Amino acid sequence: MSFSDETKRELARIKPEKPCCMLSEISALTQSCASLRFQGRGRISIVYKTENMALAKRLFLLLKLRLNLIPVIEYASVGRFGGRRICTLTLKDQDAKQLMLSLRMLKTTEAGLPILRGIPRSAYTKRCCRGAYLRGAFLGSGMLLNPEKGYLLRFSSSDPALIRGIHGMLEKSGILSSVKLSDEGAELRVTQGDGISAFLTLTGAHTSMMKMEDIRIRRESKNRANRAANCDQGNLKKQLQTAQKQAAALLTLLDRKDVPDEILETARLRLDHMDATVEELRMFFDPPLSKSGAYHRLQKAVRYANEQSM
Repeated sequence: MSFSDETKRELARIKPEKPCCMLSEISALTQSCASLRFQGRGRISIVYKTENMALAKRLFLLLKLRLNLIPVIEYASVGRFGGRRICTLTLKDQDAKQLMLSLRMLKTTEAGLPILRGIPRSAYTKRCCRGAYLRGAFLGSGMLLNPEKGYLLRFSSSDPALIRGIHGMLEKSGILSSVKLSDEGAELRVTQGDGISAFLTLTGAHTSMMKMEDIRIRRESKNRANRAANCDQGNLKKQLQTAQKQAAALLTLLDRKDVPDEILETARLRLDHMDATVEELRMFFDPPLSKSGAYHRLQKAVRYANEQSM
């Protein structure tokens, strides 16, 4: 099971509590995985379709607990997609109108015609309702990449209004996201680990959040270790190259008789201890020098050797 499916299963098991939050979640599920059908003479029906049986069960429970609506449930297998089972929940005519009016997504004109509206205002104003709405939106149209592969939370829909609404709620909750519009609809992405973690906390997926944080800690620890190893390797390579250049210059001084004793001593110590750092090399002087003193002695000796070879 993918990390996204595990998260959806966890969210689908959350016990419905506040009436306002149940309504917000129903609103998100209605916008993300339902279709509104006009049947003539003012009659409408709302049809939910999902392959997620846990989501179908939760939707049925929410409709029954909050609005006392009992949808008609049907199951169908789609052979061309590997025999996948699809669950359909249908609210007909009066039940559908009651749902839309309860969600404030539908109002009736003076002529008795229904007009669609947007997301319920309460979902924007209350933090608990924003979490419930985002939970429903994720269950209906969201996807979460395994944190071991990268950080990506994505919502996609043929309705740009839904994506803009989700974007506004995430922004109000301090979660950065980007929206991409196309001819086929719209897509929203959250690509920062902190934002995804905040989203999981807001929607109530605490187990998934803890699992993600554990993966983040391990990834960041591994990255830090790799950076440190690369840095150490780079420093070691740099030290080796510097020592080789010093050795090449200092070798020219050993056969000369006019070299000052201090410079000759430094040259011999460097050539005898090629693998030693300056910190280690300073201890071979008699008496031992400071690190800064040993460094300047080396520079002076190399500079003298270069001048003599010109």
